[in-house]
Amino acid sequence: MTDTRTTTSTTTTGTMRPLGDGRGAIRVEDVYDTDIEDLWQACTTPERLARWIGHVSGELGEGAMVDAVLTSTWSGPVRIDVCEAPTHLLLTFEQGTDDETRVEAWLTAEGARTRLVVEERGLPVDQLHYYGAGWQAHLEDLGRSLETGGPVHPEGWSSQAPAAGWRSRWGELTPAYADAGVAAATTSAG
Repeated sequence: MTDTRTTTSTTTTGTMRPLGDGRGAIRVEDVYDTDIEDLWQACTTPERLARWIGHVSGELGEGAMVDAVLTSTWSGPVRIDVCEAPTHLLLTFEQGTDDETRVEAWLTAEGARTRLVVEERGLPVDQLHYYGAGWQAHLEDLGRSLETGGPVHPEGWSSQAPAAGWRSRWGELTPAYADAGVAAATTSAG
């Protein structure tokens, strides 16, 4: 089975902003044709996460540490800082290292649909376009998983080889994010 991507637009759904000290943040969002409980399950249960973004092992729950291998090849420890079902999730990637980032997700019901906003903070500002493209590709994969009820990348992936469909979409989106540029900071708060 192969990835049946239909998304070819290079319109970006995210924004990038500096936070100071050479670090920045990306923020992407989308609205899905599912209720908030279903989207929460897709974002927090190992079986559902494996359909669109990565393999997660370990006990999931607030305060827990888990290991993840994402479709992008990123792999490492993730701490679950906040897990407020079904609306808010806060994760720390690579805790205590120079590469530490925080990923925060907010889910909001909009009638029968649900909005998901994901923000990753602490990224190198000169690489934000790569991360913006990556997160948009992940959220598009989430949409496809919700539509089909199955895995988006049946060919698999590892920490050495990204999912082929994810990599292709990331490659399409990266120039658009680079062209969009980093927005000027509107406040000094990060």
